[in-house]
Amino acid sequence: MKKIAIIGAGMIGRAWAIVFAKKFKQVVLYDTDHKAIENSILQLSITTQELYKLGLLNDEPNIFIKKISVTNNLKKAIENVDYIQECGPENLEIKKDIFSKLDSIVDKSVAIGSSTSGIKASIFSEGLNHPERFLVVHPVNPPSLVPLVEIVPSEFTDKKIVEFVSGLMNKIEQKPIVVKKEIDGFILNRLQGALLNEAFKLVSMGYVDSYDLDKTVKYGLGLRWSFMGPMETIDLNAPGGISDYAKRYGPIYQNVASELEVKEWNESFYHKVEFEQRQIRSLDDNISRQKWRDKRLMALAKHKKESDKLFGE
Repeated sequence: MKKIAIIGAGMIGRAWAIVFAKKFKQVVLYDTDHKAIENSILQLSITTQELYKLGLLNDEPNIFIKKISVTNNLKKAIENVDYIQECGPENLEIKKDIFSKLDSIVDKSVAIGSSTSGIKASIFSEGLNHPERFLVVHPVNPPSLVPLVEIVPSEFTDKKIVEFVSGLMNKIEQKPIVVKKEIDGFILNRLQGALLNEAFKLVSMGYVDSYDLDKTVKYGLGLRWSFMGPMETIDLNAPGGISDYAKRYGPIYQNVASELEVKEWNESFYHKVEFEQRQIRSLDDNISRQKWRDKRLMALAKHKKESDKLFGE
């Protein structure tokens, strides 16, 4: 493989460009929006310098950035391409239009993955000439710092394409999981959604304020989950492993589950959380906080990389 094309020069597209450029010398970032292209050049320059300072890039930024080119010419972007990662807006009609164009001009052997966070591949590839080469390749934002990738094939997707993309993700040092059959929300968003539904409920009903709820994850669940999943966590939390844990604590969780209900995400449901968060910072402050978040993610990525080498995964 020599060339990777990324469709869409927004935040996700730029992050994918960095991920692929770590292993490939020819990464093309395409967008129809001239402003998006100009902004991507600036943002890539800033991000690569920050990554290099933390030891997360081997090449110096001015050398690394030469591996990534930008264009608003689709034919130029996909010429002799080996893999395409689509990062367009989360809009079904726009994605269908993009995939229809790609399907008609890209060699049928080329795999095409979508970064969509919620649209099934069977929906956006239906009616295309070669639906067997399309699948969801959903990253966590940003993939340059958070390595999980959900690979979600449709019933049409060729198994060889799934194997190829899984291998490609491993090659670029992402952490792929293969979702065995299509489901709304895939895996990550279903887990996140379950937690958010309960979190909003607990705050809106007055059991806890949003600050202490965030602390519960930051200083409790999140610390273990950053290097162990929930299944391994409970396996290690009882002398006899999973079965012992289930016997000890199953009745508690079953009782809690019987109280669960999904409420509509309307203003009354999230108002208290919104109000409390605005007491901490204004919406304008969120921009600087997002930069803080990304720097913390960079530091965490460095720590995890070093810890994996020292202690094992």
